[in-house]
Amino acid sequence: MTGINAGETLGTDGVAVRFGGLAALQDLSVELSRGELLGLIGPNGAGKSTLINVLSGFQQPSEGQVVLAGQTITGRRPHQISRLGVARTFQAVRLFPQLSVLENVAAGFTGRPVRRRAARIKAREIIDWIGLGEKTDMLAGTLPYGDERRVGIARALATTPDFLLLDEPAAGTNEAEIEGLMKAIARIRDDFGCGVLVVEHNMGLIMQLCERVHVIDHGRTIAIGTPASVQRDPEVRRAYLGDEEEI
Repeated sequence: MTGINAGETLGTDGVAVRFGGLAALQDLSVELSRGELLGLIGPNGAGKSTLINVLSGFQQPSEGQVVLAGQTITGRRPHQISRLGVARTFQAVRLFPQLSVLENVAAGFTGRPVRRRAARIKAREIIDWIGLGEKTDMLAGTLPYGDERRVGIARALATTPDFLLLDEPAAGTNEAEIEGLMKAIARIRDDFGCGVLVVEHNMGLIMQLCERVHVIDHGRTIAIGTPASVQRDPEVRRAYLGDEEEI
């Protein structure tokens, strides 16, 4: 892998994932640096969520390596990778509906050397930071969908990650919520120092938010570059954006 500093990167090196005869990822190398906002895009079925699963330990690769801070972590379980500083969210928000927002976020400290009272104090700080302070004591199951997604991000931040993987964070949200979400994700990088990987179908969000975009199709890389260069790439336009589409 190449990068500004191997000690400040998370990525894959030549990863392949096969499900029977189906190749979900093929010789895929991706790199995310600390403090970077990286967008990952591609058509449905391109392998985006599979890549997040590989990086977070929910899916073991058939070939290749997962590398964190210059060390191979292939084969580690999700909780082990989380403790190494990699957090993620899911397409389907996985909150505890009968627990409060505070209890959901405090759950992010589970398995870490943080006392219960300290975990709740830190959880309140993160909830305030993400703009849900007035809903701290509400049951998660009563929240609007956009707020549920914010709680999911807050819980991931409670693990104090170096790298945060967001799997379609804007799914099901309205335009006003998307605007607030973009600002929040940018602040994650600035306030927490995380590298943030954003998988998203909302191209406006990706192109406005991310400094670099990695495009995959059929599990392979077809382009890497700035938002502007990716939008001009003929192969990207054929595979995903459409020859006539403007963003």
